[in-house]
This record gives sequence, C-alpha cells and structure tokens, in this order.
Amino acid sequence: MIHTFTVNGISIALDIFSGAVHVADPVSLEAIRLYEQHSRDEVIRKLLIRYESNPEVNPGTLGALMDQLDELVRAGQLYSSGAYLNTGVPLPDAQGPIKALCLHVAHVCNLACSYCFAGQGKYQGQAALMSLGTARGALDFLVANSGARRHLEVDFFGGEPLLNWEVVKETVVYGRALEREHNKAFRFTLTTNGMLLNEEIMEFCNQEMHNVVLSLDGRREVHDHYRVDAKGKGSYETIVPKFQEFVKRRGDREYYIRGTYTRRNLDFLQDILHMADLGFTRLSMEPVVTAPDDLEALRAEDLPALFEQYERLAQEMLNRKRQGRSFEFYHYILDLENGPCIHKRFSGCGSGTEYLAVTPQGELYPCHQFVGDSAYRIGTLKKGIVNHALREKFAANTLYSRQECRNCWAQLYCAGGCAANAVRATGSISGVYAYGCELFKKRIECALMLQACLQEEGLA
Repeated sequence: MIHTFTVNGISIALDIFSGAVHVADPVSLEAIRLYEQHSRDEVIRKLLIRYESNPEVNPGTLGALMDQLDELVRAGQLYSSGAYLNTGVPLPDAQGPIKALCLHVAHVCNLACSYCFAGQGKYQGQAALMSLGTARGALDFLVANSGARRHLEVDFFGGEPLLNWEVVKETVVYGRALEREHNKAFRFTLTTNGMLLNEEIMEFCNQEMHNVVLSLDGRREVHDHYRVDAKGKGSYETIVPKFQEFVKRRGDREYYIRGTYTRRNLDFLQDILHMADLGFTRLSMEPVVTAPDDLEALRAEDLPALFEQYERLAQEMLNRKRQGRSFEFYHYILDLENGPCIHKRFSGCGSGTEYLAVTPQGELYPCHQFVGDSAYRIGTLKKGIVNHALREKFAANTLYSRQECRNCWAQLYCAGGCAANAVRATGSISGVYAYGCELFKKRIECALMLQACLQEEGLA
C-alpha cells in the first residue's frame, strides 16, 4: 500500500508497511502512483503523453526511473506487503503485566476551564483528594502486577495534583524505597496548571519527575478566555512567569507545554508560535473533543483552515530549525529509521491492559478519560481486576478490530486511535472518531514532510 501526497510543495510517497519515505519530483510521484496497476510500457507511455512538453521526460529517463522503482520494490521499500499483520502480531495479553498507572490524586481543581472533559476536575462525582495510604497502595499494586517488567510509569493527575502536593511528594519517596526493595525503576510524571508552583515544588519536580506537563493555551486572550479561576479571572499572568522560571531551572530534562485549541482559535498556529517566543521549546496543542452541539466544538467546515495551520506549522518549524531557534511539536515527532515496535503500532497505548487509572477512592479504570463512567470501572486496588470481560475487550481492541482501519494509509501511526474518543463519538471503544482521524492524518503528512526535509538538509 502506498500513500502519496504533497505538503508545502514537497511531494512524498509513503510505503505503508515498510515505513519507507520517498521524496519525489512530480514525474516520479506519478510513476509511483501508476506502478502497481500498469505495466512498465504503459507507465512510460502515459508519462510521455502527460509530460510531452518537457524534454527531460523521454524514454531513456523514464526507463531509468522504472529501474529505480523496480529496485525499491525488490528491496521491500515500495509496495511492500503487510500481510503479516493479520497473523503475525499477538494480541495484547488481558492477563499480562501492568506497566503504568495514572494516579488521580486530586478530584478538585483551582481553575474552572470551560472545555474540561473532567468537569472541572470532579469527573462528574464529588470533590476528593487521594490519601497517602491509597497512593502507596497504588504503587504496591503496580509493583505486584508488573511481572518481570522493571521500568514502571506513574502519572500524577487531576483535577490539579498540586492541591494534594504532600501526598504527591511522599508517594515519590515511597516509590524510591520500592525501587530498591523490588529492583524496579519508576518514571514519575506530573501534569499541572501551574497556579501553585513555588520554589519547593520546582526543585522537587526537577529532581524527581521524569516529565512535567504544563498547561498553557497560548496567547493571553485565548488562554484567559478558557482557563479562569472560580471568580472568572484568567490565569495567564500568574502561570507564565512561573513556567518560564521552571523550564529555565529544568535544563535538558523533559517537559511539555500543552494547550488545547477550539473553534474559538482556529488560528492556533499563532498560539504555538507565541509559546515558542516565550522561550518554550517542547510544545503540544491538542484539538478539543467535546459534545457536537458545544459552541466550541470543531466542525467539518473547519478542517480546511486547520489543515492549513498544520502545514504552516511544519514550514515554520523547518524555517526556525534552519535559523537555529527550533522547537519540538509533540505530534510531529517521528523516528523514520526505527519508530515504535510493530506490537505498539498494532495495539496502541495499552489502556485497559498495560495502563490503568486510579481514582482517589482506589477504583481502577482503563485510563484517565474513562474515570467517572461506572460502565468502565474495571476493579479496585483492594480487589484487583474484577471486570475481566472489560479488560479482554480492551485487549482485543487493536488496529484490525476496526474494519475502517484496514485500508487506511495511516494505520500504523495511530493503531486505530483513542478508545475514549471513540466512545464519545460512537458509543464503542472499537468505533472510529472520524473527525480525529482527519486531523491525525494531516499531522502525520506534515510530520513526514518536516522530517524528510530535515534529513535531506542534514538538520535532523
């Protein structure tokens, strides 16, 4: 299977199953498109007719081009087979080890973001803080159910986890003790709106947190429209200086500035560039996922504008890389040489199997986006996994459980997409969130264009 496209004047042919990326001129791109369904002579004849006014397109050059394509096919880099995916990739093990937990240490928040999927941090329930005993029990549960896996991940989430800072801190201390006792290694992550960041928290996080996700929606007027406190006051002025200081102290350790765009800021590129100009170099900007009738919901008619923004972003990132002032964009990070293993490309994020979320009460859910929906409660810390049928459904929810994905060129980049978004859009974890698919495919095209250009220019 081949996908051909052009972004910012750069034409690319992607071989789906090998992952090979071929930057091509228009003649070569057309030849690749014709190759599979036509004979060598037919391809040459069609191209001679199409490009009859171009003296460089002649039987000799086209013959050489076809020889190159034949060699790529023989090398498995063009029109390669993906038949092995149907039989050669094992399903995730519904009884397998757990590698990651999302600890909802605070079902309460000090901001009232209007688009929040978690209902201002309460997840359609009561405000609550996780006790230290429950947090320690969660780490014990993870260690006990991790099998031979040594590297484990724990995300501190909310609501706003800094509202329960002492529990966060003591849980990390407890985790370090477990590491020594059980020969495990924890990677801790914290997601915060930044309102409560102070000297102590910055220092501790820069020592103990593998990653920190900082919530910022971009320009002051955009951010302050959504991310307000209980009195309706915007938070931009409070958090931006704190984020700048935190990132300065963090050095080369991992962090992300993460924003959300809605129908209000279809020009979200300006928000990304604003964050880059503030000095932040690791950025993410996610499309809002909300009820279709919500005024902020993205609509089909918005797609052309959004596609343009993603294409302009890729070009801007290339330009800034050439100028020595580059930044990362989460959705454009691709490893063209290696990338994720085929198992991850097939099975996705591992929600409900390798990855679970823990509520303040110690309930277990497939991931943080399912928390609060009792239909998806999968167990408790005390009883363990009790809804085995649900876990088996998540284990079977792989790329090819979705008929719509089987002929999609982006299948090995998204693994079928997000189960939680699928539920919101279709009512089923194995459904397809079609709107998200369109945005995802455009991001991958732009990412491939960017990475190909960086490699060609020796800037990767």
